[in-house]
Amino acid sequence: MKIENPAPVQWHFSERAQQLKSSAIREILKVTMRPEIISFAGGLPSPATFPVERMRAAYDAVLSRQGKVALQYGPTDGYAPLREWIADSLSIDGAKIVPEQVLMVSGSQQGLDLLAKILIDEGSKVLVETPSYLGALQAFSLYRPEFVSLPTDDAGLLPDAVSAVGQGARLLYALPNFQNPTGRTLSIVRRASLVDTCAKMGLPLIEDDPYGALSYSGDPLPKMLTMNPGGVIYMGSFSKVLTPGIRLGYVVAPLPLIRKLEQVKQAADLHTAQLTQMVVHEVIKDGFLTQHIPTIRSLYADQCRAMLAALTEFFPASVVWTKPDGGMFIWITLPKHIDSTQLLDEAIGQHVAFVPGAPFYANAPEHNTLRLSFVTVPPEKIREGVAKLGKLIAAKL
Repeated sequence: MKIENPAPVQWHFSERAQQLKSSAIREILKVTMRPEIISFAGGLPSPATFPVERMRAAYDAVLSRQGKVALQYGPTDGYAPLREWIADSLSIDGAKIVPEQVLMVSGSQQGLDLLAKILIDEGSKVLVETPSYLGALQAFSLYRPEFVSLPTDDAGLLPDAVSAVGQGARLLYALPNFQNPTGRTLSIVRRASLVDTCAKMGLPLIEDDPYGALSYSGDPLPKMLTMNPGGVIYMGSFSKVLTPGIRLGYVVAPLPLIRKLEQVKQAADLHTAQLTQMVVHEVIKDGFLTQHIPTIRSLYADQCRAMLAALTEFFPASVVWTKPDGGMFIWITLPKHIDSTQLLDEAIGQHVAFVPGAPFYANAPEHNTLRLSFVTVPPEKIREGVAKLGKLIAAKL
């Protein structure tokens, strides 16, 4: 039976819902779906690196051997063999990580949200890099913290600044390896200093490390987790080394924190997909990543070199940029009078897209900055797109 003349529903959104904002990157990605656009916008891994056949075989193996287990509900903390694999892989440099310290999550973004739920109250002081990862700022912002921006330079975050502003803070969030958005790497000396400073202050340090395996040289970078397992919260992901479509990440933390994360995850989604976890374990358990990751590094290094060469050739001398040693991003700083958001509108008209830098700042955004991602664009298109951007920038000088 159809109701005649129903009254219009008055939707009363919560204060939290009213403050929600769309991701600047996600909004730009709607435009970049057009085939004519050369997109340097999305932080998407290259589909050329996805091990499709290996994943297909793993799904077949898991479903044929353990199908009823894989399709059932699973434990909140995650699939035990996968958690054991993660714990073993992180037990390096004298640190011992146990599986009980590992919580599987539905992508790193869920991990950030869960950490915010248990660590942040309204008005809590939260320390972040300048600039910082947009997804983390979004996740934390829902809980209305007081963001404190920490200064950075080409060697990453400045640890000395933490002592001056960190008293009473709930957490410090950092991406030490090939940071999103800048591509910078926190120096080894600064890692040790940052861990030491946070330990002395009793300040929880979140080490978000989705790009650590993507060093172009292949040289391993020391993890802050191994320097102080009792005070560092480590976040890892399979998105950049396998495929983001599986939505699988993990949080490694001291046991009291893991128990709280497990409880809040139960309220969110009960558990991360059992089938996905079992498939990923099937793929990686026999050392596949040691053969697969070098192919990703090689591809990304080639494309990074292509973009750096194009920037040198086509960008005006007054523009500066980072020179990453790994990862997926280059950070551009334009002359002060150029607004990258306005530049984006002109660039899209020339069929080129990027991400303006302002959304990556928790405070005092710098509008003359932008982020370029090179990993999904072939070298010839990189050169074409950078040439168009360089011409638009030159016209504003």
